Amino acid sequence: MKPILVILLMSLCVAVQALEPGDRLEPFALQDQFEETARLSDATELVLVASSRAAASIVDEAIKAQPEGYLEARNALYVADVSQMPGFITSWFLVPSMQSANYRILLDWDSVVAPEHLGQDDSVLWLELDRREILKRQTFTSAEDLRKALEHNT
Repeated sequence: MKPILVILLMSLCVAVQALEPGDRLEPFALQDQFEETARLSDATELVLVASSRAAASIVDEAIKAQPEGYLEARNALYVADVSQMPGFITSWFLVPSMQSANYRILLDWDSVVAPEHLGQDDSVLWLELDRREILKRQTFTSAEDLRKALEHNT
């Protein structure tokens, strides 16, 4: 029984390894707040992940004044990990409120993009990519710092 438990625990540790520079993101497709599908591709240069309302507020504050298409011009995807929220609250309240945003928000219902980032309530995960390979990983806890980084990432 103990060997089986050890093997199971080891496999869980491998499955939830942190995404680090040198790792490659697997291609994914997620729907946005309007149920349109977007995909991670080799052309994607940046993925932002917010796993909480506090992190989503940082992203919103950093980009809400920017013109529509601001993230797309930077080959960036913004992913909101909504896996911790009850589905009916997300569907009935959160998604309709997201529809007023002038930027695309991809909804990660199953925490497939960055599951190890869950619980990082106050930070936005930044993954800078080159053909899906992570070049740089950092977190932001300030909208001003995120805004500055986005401005320099053109």
